Amino acid sequence: MTSPSSPPPGPPPAASPPPQRGGPNKGLLVGVVVVVAVVAVGAFLLGRRSGSSDSDDGLSVPLISGTGGKSASEAQVEGMPEPTTADMTVPDNAAPEAFWVDVLHPAKVRDAMARNTWLRSQLSQPLGKGFVGGWAAFLGSTGEDLKGGFNGAVLDLLVGKLGNAPFRVMWFAGDARASTPAFIVPKAKESMLTAFNVLDAVARRGTLVAKTCPGGGATSVADGFEVKRWLVAEQTLWAGKSQDRVVLARHPVAVLQGLCMESPDLEPEDGVDVEVGLYTELLGRDSQLMGHVLGMGPLTRLQFAVEGDRLVGKGIAGELKEGVTHLDTAPLSDELLKLVPEETPVLLAVQLKLPETLNTETLKEFWKSGGKGPTRTRQVAVVWTPRGDSSLPQDVSLVWGRQEDATSLQVLFAGGSHKVVSATLCNHVVLASSEAELSTLRAACEGKKPSLLNAAGPVVAGLREPGSVVVGVNLGRMLSGLTMDGYLSEVRGGRNAPIPKTVPPEIEAARRDLESLPYLGLRGTVRGDSLVPGGFGS
Repeated sequence: MTSPSSPPPGPPPAASPPPQRGGPNKGLLVGVVVVVAVVAVGAFLLGRRSGSSDSDDGLSVPLISGTGGKSASEAQVEGMPEPTTADMTVPDNAAPEAFWVDVLHPAKVRDAMARNTWLRSQLSQPLGKGFVGGWAAFLGSTGEDLKGGFNGAVLDLLVGKLGNAPFRVMWFAGDARASTPAFIVPKAKESMLTAFNVLDAVARRGTLVAKTCPGGGATSVADGFEVKRWLVAEQTLWAGKSQDRVVLARHPVAVLQGLCMESPDLEPEDGVDVEVGLYTELLGRDSQLMGHVLGMGPLTRLQFAVEGDRLVGKGIAGELKEGVTHLDTAPLSDELLKLVPEETPVLLAVQLKLPETLNTETLKEFWKSGGKGPTRTRQVAVVWTPRGDSSLPQDVSLVWGRQEDATSLQVLFAGGSHKVVSATLCNHVVLASSEAELSTLRAACEGKKPSLLNAAGPVVAGLREPGSVVVGVNLGRMLSGLTMDGYLSEVRGGRNAPIPKTVPPEIEAARRDLESLPYLGLRGTVRGDSLVPGGFGS
């Protein structure tokens, strides 16, 4: 398995047209969106806090300076252009909510990440510096640098005040301009609004005024929403606020969407500190198909908790479609675990009820009737290696637990745009995207390379627990592979160009560090008309 620059001075730039999109099919992202979300949230939350405090904001040092320096209204940065105001071009249509990350106990999550030895060490290494990139100067700028009315760094101000209440990081579907994630703090406290005003006084370099919401809806503010352009250390961040929330994003349209959407309800369930929500119907055709096949409702939630200095999986939660019973409950078989290589970055496995006899006609009738008629449970898994370069082919295999369906599967999957190779391995039918992918599974089945049966004990035990839907993510293998793909896409002149014989030491070091990350497992088990969450990992 294979393993902005800122705009010139003057009026704020108008929203650019949507760029063309490429890359891997979004339907496959369901298995790993949790990883992307956790990494993104971790990067934002990992401040430079130390010690403890009894203050409401959980900070050991006050961030808003009460004495010395200029007041917020007097603060300025010499040599910068005067702020300007212009009307905002509002999109004709509102962008629906696609997926989001809810940080329900931010102080708890932030403290855990600040104590995590691996995360702390990476901030000074090429891996951490590369991840932060050009934002290091923005977040590291101090109140003294900006001649503003606050002490400490911009990061401390953002995290300590704006990020100290439950918040949501939202991705919208549709318009690419709105798909930039928006950081939304509902029910903003007075301290957050003060922090917003302080940073706005020193960093604002322009304002866009939106008289309506996308789609023509009215704004909650009579004169329209003001979307501010903040510029610090040649990095631009857009910001806005209303009576009940603060919104930050890299694009003004995303800020406007965050201000216009219904205020999110961030009431946590017991034991859940972070939650990822996905509207599968908005993530692409493959995701829609998967939701239909599994009989899932429109919203699926991936839940996490903080244990010590780690973020661990709590499981998969969601409602099932009314009157639809496409999922069964069973443990993953040892034959499947023997077949799947231990290094597999992403595994999605389901216990799927399908017609007793499998063919095109019985399937059509099965979907039309909502799953009625004689059924048999099939254990089905998807083995996936995500790629860090959209020009590379996807490495993916479908593993089917009933050999008698082999002929029917060949017919059902014939005629597609991608060539599929197949074989029967470890009493499973395997349909792979390439011969190399098939060979990797064959080697695991024959004991020539480690399989999931050789994984850490808690991982094997978790995979053997009864479940209906299981997602396993080998964080180390996945992120290491994505890093190498990303590096090679930068240094190679094209897809057919030769692969460099040597890799810079910092890339190898980054991969080694990433490969030390744990295995993350999420499970959902059917109970009544919903999925009950469960988690496991190394």
